Amino acid sequence: MPHGFRMSLIATLTMNPSLDVTTSVDRVRPTDKLRTGALRHDPGGGGINVARVLHELGGETLAIFPGSGPSAMTIDRLLSERGVPFQLVPIAQQTRESFTVDETSSGEQFRFVLPGPKLAPEEYQACLDALAELPEAPEIVVFSGSLPTGTTPRLPQQVCAWCQKIGAKLIVDMSGPLLREIHGAFLLKPNRRELEMLAGRDLASDDDIIAAARDLISDGVANAVVVSLDKDGAFLVTAGETHKYAPLDVKVESAVGAGDSMVAGIALGLVQGKQLPGAVKIGMVSSAAALVTSGSELVKRSDFERLLVEYQE
Repeated sequence: MPHGFRMSLIATLTMNPSLDVTTSVDRVRPTDKLRTGALRHDPGGGGINVARVLHELGGETLAIFPGSGPSAMTIDRLLSERGVPFQLVPIAQQTRESFTVDETSSGEQFRFVLPGPKLAPEEYQACLDALAELPEAPEIVVFSGSLPTGTTPRLPQQVCAWCQKIGAKLIVDMSGPLLREIHGAFLLKPNRRELEMLAGRDLASDDDIIAAARDLISDGVANAVVVSLDKDGAFLVTAGETHKYAPLDVKVESAVGAGDSMVAGIALGLVQGKQLPGAVKIGMVSSAAALVTSGSELVKRSDFERLLVEYQE
């Protein structure tokens, strides 16, 4: 990177953050009291995870999210300790927790996702105001993670409209029916299940996946679609091109945050000046780097740099 070069800002918006709690147990059994191993706490939620990875990899980022209560206070402390820039928007109801249990005897992972708070209209607006009032306009906005109960269609529409107004590239990685309210995003990153929900049909073949992604582009939902396919890699689909990405051959320790890490890698590649196909390649490496860490730990820069060299060979 040239001396004096300052990377463009990537802002993330997480409307339903969580405090991620991870532990382990020999075997998950009903009724019995299960004596677990040590607890690990991490700040979680789609956009927060993206910001954590970007910060680890040297990106310029700011995480915006609503929060209240003990879980939010812990998220605040953990992000501060790690040096991740953030802005917490106060709300009335308490921030949720999510709970992950690794079963050591089988290698299986059990993930329990608790419901989040319900936000009032003025609390949604405060989050949008925090994004709109940034002293520096971001080059990229990542709108990621689940949405709180009762979210109206106006929220995704407002985020899309604001990004179009300032010329920011909007990357959307969220689930649920309000995905249908996205219009004019730069990039949409569904997994196969989410793409099937949007398409309203099963997608049994690669051709089906590509056709469904291209339908979204034709409908103006996004300029490009990246479909993550777990062990089968990923597709990048634009109006005129399709790229298939093979997965990296790594030993999977935990899948927590792998999709968010992929988004972070794509955004990082874009602000580094790469075209979208090259940026998605960075995303594949970042996702693989998340897979080799345990529990709710995300990407380590050393793993990312090692895998980046391997993927380019």
